[in-house]
Amino acid sequence: MPTPSGAPVPGSDRTADWVRADRDRLIHPNLPADRTDRLIMVEGRGCHVRDSTGRSYLDAAAVLGMMQVGHARPEIVEATAAQMNALECFHLWETMSNDKAVELAVRLTDLAPAGLDRVFFTSGGAEGNEIALRMARYHHYRKGQPERTWILSRKSAYHGIAYGSGSVSGLDVYHQGFGPTLPDVHHLTAPDPYQTAVYGGEDVTEFCLRELRETIERIGPDRIAAMIGEPVMSVGGAVIPPADYWPRVAELLREHGILLIFDEVVTGYGRTGHWFAAQYFGVVPDLMVTAKGITSGYVPHGAVLVTEEVAATVTSAGFPIGYTYTGHPTACAAALANLDIIEGEDLLGNATKIGGHLAGRLEPLRELPVVGDVRQIGLMLGIELVADRRTRAPLPTGTAPVAQALREDASIILRGNPRALLINPPLVMDREAADELADGLHAVLARVEPDGRIRG
Repeated sequence: MPTPSGAPVPGSDRTADWVRADRDRLIHPNLPADRTDRLIMVEGRGCHVRDSTGRSYLDAAAVLGMMQVGHARPEIVEATAAQMNALECFHLWETMSNDKAVELAVRLTDLAPAGLDRVFFTSGGAEGNEIALRMARYHHYRKGQPERTWILSRKSAYHGIAYGSGSVSGLDVYHQGFGPTLPDVHHLTAPDPYQTAVYGGEDVTEFCLRELRETIERIGPDRIAAMIGEPVMSVGGAVIPPADYWPRVAELLREHGILLIFDEVVTGYGRTGHWFAAQYFGVVPDLMVTAKGITSGYVPHGAVLVTEEVAATVTSAGFPIGYTYTGHPTACAAALANLDIIEGEDLLGNATKIGGHLAGRLEPLRELPVVGDVRQIGLMLGIELVADRRTRAPLPTGTAPVAQALREDASIILRGNPRALLINPPLVMDREAADELADGLHAVLARVEPDGRIRG
């Protein structure tokens, strides 16, 4: 991976200065104060990144599940530079618009499931979920049903960390210590086929549907605005629901006039081998939140796609909510160039092909005592790590030490949650990079003990 002109020289003596300044000046998410080590990234190409010491890593996380087309694509660099030379920034307030926002809206509605015909632009996924929650409640308010305020979500869900999106996220860490969260939110059991004990022997979908019916009856169908869910739970562990779960959930919600919000921030733009996971499950939600892969992270951007019915209601008197960067033309230009690459290089097909190859390479991991499950859809994979394969109890140390060993010993960057390693590589991954990833996973996981210790 050659060093581009003007980039910091790998291995230069600036690394120590950067690390010191980082420790003294930056606040990092999920970083305890006693951790003083830092990894300073300076360069990326394709599926690999390089740090300031010159060491190369396989980016098996696609940064944070968003780098669909790989690092350093000149097409996106050129498109954003050209747009900045023409009109770097403008807005969509009232009657104002810009050409790139219009072009991207048309492109997105052509790619989306039929019926999602209107677009609201944001700067990212949390913003998008905030808009979706507001639109859901406002839709019912404008229809004369202001009592419909309740939002249904799921345990272990992740929808962002703003106050609204954080409230519907189903992870305790986003609630504890931050005071009151959004009222009228209820978290349902998530459909996780591996965690069979949760459902007491009942079919996963039947359990979840029964719980959903009972919840609707208890709260009152005329008090519920929407249900929000990731089609495949990403941060929750790359959890793939049974094939009949989402179609049956959508049907039940529709019977009661409850809107369905799909959070496709991670699953959108080819991650599952389809443009959107909604197409994989054969469901058309009322609102679909997207971000991350819309620009492959080159410029922060997001888009909420909405049915004509919802859009007509919330805009009837003017939707009063907007962001400074809504429809930012440079972000829209980056998105258009990014979508051209995804489509032109058939990265949806590559996600299916390489994802299948990777799943085959990882299948022997199931023989290891600490591997409970390996799951895959497109280029979205999860490896469940367990202390006991019979009880399916997670490693007592969680997966963080394993992720660190992968980075230090195999030069592989990926993320983990308390139960599973999360694998979301760039969609441009080829067989060579997939084999590099599989070899590293085999080498490290073979050294992990059920108590979480890593031999060697």
